[in-house]
Amino acid sequence: MAVRQRSAPTRQATNHRAWLSVACGALAVATVPIAIWLTRKLPGTELLDAAWAIPVGFLLAVAALLFARGARGTIVRTLERAGGLARIRAGRILAVAGICVALSASIAVGFYELLVYLEG
Repeated sequence: MAVRQRSAPTRQATNHRAWLSVACGALAVATVPIAIWLTRKLPGTELLDAAWAIPVGFLLAVAALLFARGARGTIVRTLERAGGLARIRAGRILAVAGICVALSASIAVGFYELLVYLEG
């Protein structure tokens, strides 16, 4: 009877960029609402002070898109062993949502400033 040798199980590499894409995307979506919440809780701050969070959220969303792109490259480079397609998809969705939040917040602040300028 012949003894069959087992090959070592292939180790599935972790795709850290996919996780970073999801984390940056989630932070991008949450940045502006958290800044608004903080202006409500911290004394001496106004709602308009939350506008400083808009570029931070936008940059986090761009970083999430770049991490998703790098994670896709890792998957291709490892011949589909790295995994993380679902996390890449989630990171991209969260990044687009973060860009939408940042754009809508910047439109709101810009419209408010226009109204203040036209008022006085």
